[in-house]
Amino acid sequence: MNVEVAYATSEQQIILSVKVEGSCTVDQAIALSEILTRFPEIDLTKNKVGIFSQICSLNKLLQENDRVEIYRDLALNPMEARRQRAIQQGR
Repeated sequence: MNVEVAYATSEQQIILSVKVEGSCTVDQAIALSEILTRFPEIDLTKNKVGIFSQICSLNKLLQENDRVEIYRDLALNPMEARRQRAIQQGR
């Protein structure tokens, strides 16, 4: 079965294609992709994961062509960023 594992930083985005066994979990796909060696800052006890933008658990079973996404915290809350832009623009 083919799945993808995706992660993005502010500098880059990576989507890795992985061939997995028929009954593979999100956690197993992440391990097989070896994405954790490329991005050591990923901590699966803290980072949320999902499949096509739907948050799920690490033990969720995958289906053919699923895309596992590893999420990171936002660097800045969108409301705070908007407030800071307004201050800079003199509003």
